[in-house]
This record gives sequence, C-alpha cells and structure tokens, in this order.
Amino acid sequence: MTNWIKKLLLLGAVLLVLLAVATWWLMGHTDRLIRSAIETYGSEMTQATVKVESVKFSGDQIVIRGLMVGNPKGFKTAHAFKVDQIDVALDLATFTQDVIRVHHVRIDAPDVIYEKGDAMTNFDAIQKNVAAYAADVSARLPISDASKTEHSPKTDAGKGKRLIVDDLSIRQIHAQASAAFMNGKTIALTVPDLQVSHIGQAKGGIPPGELGQEIVNLLRQRLSAAFSFDQVLKAVGEVQSSTSKALKSLIGK
Repeated sequence: MTNWIKKLLLLGAVLLVLLAVATWWLMGHTDRLIRSAIETYGSEMTQATVKVESVKFSGDQIVIRGLMVGNPKGFKTAHAFKVDQIDVALDLATFTQDVIRVHHVRIDAPDVIYEKGDAMTNFDAIQKNVAAYAADVSARLPISDASKTEHSPKTDAGKGKRLIVDDLSIRQIHAQASAAFMNGKTIALTVPDLQVSHIGQAKGGIPPGELGQEIVNLLRQRLSAAFSFDQVLKAVGEVQSSTSKALKSLIGK
C-alpha cells in the first residue's frame, strides 16, 4: 500500500472520528441549543427578557419548562407571559424540507398580565416589536434570480425555514390586568381558552417570527375582548371628577 493511500485512509478515519464526536456533542447538547435559541431570538424579537428553565427534546416531542416573557421597557408589572410547561409535537419527516410541520403546540395554565402603559398595552408593544423583527429579517433575505429578472421587490420565499402548526391550544388562562395608575397592582380577568388550527397553512408555511406575531396577536385579541382599559379609565375619570366636585362643594361651604 502506497504512502498516499495510507495518508488518505488515515485522513478518512480522522474525519469519521471527528464526525462521530460532533454528532455525539450535538445530540448531547440539543436541549441546551434549543433553550439558548429561544432565549436569544425570543428576547431579540420581543425586545423583552425571555427566560427558559429547561428544554427536553425526545423523539418528535419538545417539552419547554419555565418559560417567561418579560415586558418591554416602560411597563411596571413583573412579566407579560409565564407558563410552567409547553408541549410541542413535530413531524420529523419534514425537518429536511423548507416547511416544517408542527402537529401541535399545547400551553396549559399560563400566567398572563395585560398592562396598559402610557401609549399602548404590553401585548401591543410586543406584537409591534415582533412584527418589526420579522420585517427586518425578511428585508435582509437575498433576492432570488427570478425576482431580479422580473424587477420584483419580493424576497426569495424559499430562504429560511417556514412553519405550519396544525393545532395551537392555550387553556386555563390565568389572566390579570393592570394600568399605569395602578402602580403594578393587578385585577383578575376571565379569559376563555384559545384554540386555532392550521396556522400558516394557507400561505404554505410562515417564518418563525411571523408565527410568534400570530400567537401574540391571538392572545392580545382574547385579552382585549375580556377587558377594556378605555372603560376602566373612563370610570376612574368619572370617580375622580365626582370626588373633585364633592371636595369643591365642601370647601365652598
């Protein structure tokens, strides 16, 4: 056997060992990588602190424990969203495809705080931040050759993974509401369960940022239907006006 063949075989053996080590490392650190991705990209998208206690990826199941989404700057309550566990079921056969199918996302008994700031609610602010993030990512995607030829402003939809969620359910929502004049104090709300099917299917899949925006918007709609800050602020104004008139009447006497 010539020296170059020996060297080639040795190089092949080294590459196989490195591949095995890399695969072993990746399998052993998948949970940590997913957790880090959720915290890093979640914080960038929402412009709020996102924390995760642990992630367990086993087979086609992902279990996310201790997820907390804080508030953007300017809000006084402890967080916008917190939940002990989220269960996600994936279609592993779609992992190598452009569109990944998620069978279900189940969120049980989340702790949600709906806060009205000076200009908007915390969920309005989060939705705005996620939308801006998604638009920025889309704008930075390279233009496809076909788009260049046609002078179209559209980006290449095939770039980056897209998602379809067959079923999203958020059940037993523990919701509270707060406003600036309440100084961080809250009142309990009754919010019905939320269940939506085939998210992203009509578009042939949506980017992760758009999926996040969709979930935030669905929650925001539920919360705004359950509680009207305008009515509360109007009632407070009427009480304050009545109190002021009563004081003036007493002083006048």
